[in-house]
Amino acid sequence: MQPIRNIAILAHVDAGKTTLSERILFAAGEIRRPGKVEDGLATMDYMPEEKERGITIESGVAHFEWKNTWFNFIDTPGHVDFGAEVDMALTAVEGAVLVVSAASGVETQTVAAFKKLRAAGVPTILYINKLDNPDYSLDETLINVEEILGVRPVLMTVPEYENGQMVSVLDVLSKSRLVHSDRGEEVVDSADVLSEGSSSERSEGSSGSGADLLAKHYKEAVEFASNFDDEVLELALEGKPVPPKALLRGLKGLALDSDYALCYAGSAMAGFGVRSLVTALSFFLPEVPQFDERELGQVIRLRHFKGVGEISLFRAHCDMERKEWPAGFEFSRLKANLLIPVEEIRAGDIYAMRTPFETELGQVIMRDGHLLQDEEDSKGENIRDRYQPLLQTRVECLATDDYHHVEKSLNTLSRMDPSFRVVHDDGGFWYLHTVGEVQLDVLLARLRREFGCEVQAGDPEVRWQERLSHEVDAVENSFQLGPHKISIKLSASPIQNDVVENSAELPQNHDIRLTAEFLETAPREILAGVRSALLETAEIGVLGKGPLVGVRFEVLEFSWTENALPPMIKKACADAVTKLFKPSDIKLYEPVMELSLECPVNFAGNITSDIQAREGRVKEIGGDGRTHFLKADIPLRKIFGYATNVRSISKGTALYSLKLLGYRPCVE
Repeated sequence: MQPIRNIAILAHVDAGKTTLSERILFAAGEIRRPGKVEDGLATMDYMPEEKERGITIESGVAHFEWKNTWFNFIDTPGHVDFGAEVDMALTAVEGAVLVVSAASGVETQTVAAFKKLRAAGVPTILYINKLDNPDYSLDETLINVEEILGVRPVLMTVPEYENGQMVSVLDVLSKSRLVHSDRGEEVVDSADVLSEGSSSERSEGSSGSGADLLAKHYKEAVEFASNFDDEVLELALEGKPVPPKALLRGLKGLALDSDYALCYAGSAMAGFGVRSLVTALSFFLPEVPQFDERELGQVIRLRHFKGVGEISLFRAHCDMERKEWPAGFEFSRLKANLLIPVEEIRAGDIYAMRTPFETELGQVIMRDGHLLQDEEDSKGENIRDRYQPLLQTRVECLATDDYHHVEKSLNTLSRMDPSFRVVHDDGGFWYLHTVGEVQLDVLLARLRREFGCEVQAGDPEVRWQERLSHEVDAVENSFQLGPHKISIKLSASPIQNDVVENSAELPQNHDIRLTAEFLETAPREILAGVRSALLETAEIGVLGKGPLVGVRFEVLEFSWTENALPPMIKKACADAVTKLFKPSDIKLYEPVMELSLECPVNFAGNITSDIQAREGRVKEIGGDGRTHFLKADIPLRKIFGYATNVRSISKGTALYSLKLLGYRPCVE
């Protein structure tokens, strides 16, 4: 009955997150050698699209044992298009590692990831990566962390160099030096006893010997830990040495405090600082919480494997042997894309689950196999509501006979990815709503590879926002099919607010108001049908450019015949909305992105000119004489193809990221 820890690894794209994941599995003995991302051999990046692009797309799950602790380990994507994967992972972990590249410092997605961790209340340990290059400064990176993330980093490993190469790291807590064995594993250098004042000298560019550096950082760790442990404080005030066990206890309190962050420095590629990091995960992260003993567990992720079908990633809330499992349920270990059957499940552990029914993200399943009925008792908010698709792409079948198969496959992909939405059009095609171009490309590739669907996709278009410019008069509409009739009287007005028009705080919601008489007399399914129909119609929009947002619908009258079918309600409401609005009633707002970019200074002029040609507005510039940095606001419609263009201009040396800044009204 080992203790269980569930952890996630987060980072900005290309910070070395997956390389660190490989090194952790290697250090724990789970793999014989760490795979390289650039060679397409990373254990956690198993999808063909991941191997081709060299990025993580789907959160990879693996497990390992370390110091008698069982770890489930989730490698999350760093690309902004797959942020939903990060949100889903954070619902099931006790702690996280946030990787910061010493080459680039804290970047846009680093900040975004850190905000997600703080919002989810997940304790976080930092790993400063890429320090095998002695030109990258650990001290500058630590200052960068403190200034941008707003936490005080407490350094627990210190890299050492010889002849410009990293050769070891100093572990502050154990007061030891870690070097590589013949197999490339990190081991304690037993031949080198580090004591204060010894002559061991490997830290090029650092002040003092290895022993002096250890003494310095151990003293700093004691100073910080004294805020969280009375014994450490008492010993420190008396000038007495603080033993590692007492320091460990104080650091456990520090690790859970939002003002501090334990920080491990090294190189994932070179394999330094990893052993100390993994040991920290077993020391400093909290145990799994107590769960309701009536619950079997919660669905945290949906996956699809070719030849296997749909599975659910599932966090168990109870201990249960196979003979007690609900009928039709099967549980397995998931290691990357491998399923390994198990004979029992343990509370807090993560498994792949197959059930006799379809599951949804966040669903809680009871011990008898039934779903938790009370939605308010469910364990989390709807992740789908956090994401706003910015692109829409029309997709249609190449063969009419494939229609139902494509429809089912698209719905499956939509259920798996809460940031991806599918809108069916009565003309026999679909609109795919995605966060970005990379997500769209991956979805289309998966549709063909995993589901065998041959489709034709149009060019992606920007998904604008449609807003009602003024209140409109009520209209009446009826729809009759045989003896059944639906009638509705509907009006609409914009939801007012006091902010400026181009603010990101413009109302994004809808307000549907029903008369008191309708609320009292209508059955629940009729009320739900009306709300659903109006929301679906608003999602499509009036002009077809994007969703109609910030509007208040008021149902003034509604009548129906008994046994009226839900499609009739949808048709009556959709037609009423069509009659209600004219194109002149609608004002368009376009999405504006914030572009953060860095490049060598000799390319700065051409890159800035290209941004301005795309209607971008540079609002911040900086640099250190070698690297140029800028931030700019740029319309999303001008970003298409930017990756290829900026790569050409900078000869592949520019790095950039994008995030949604807000919406602004289109100029007539």
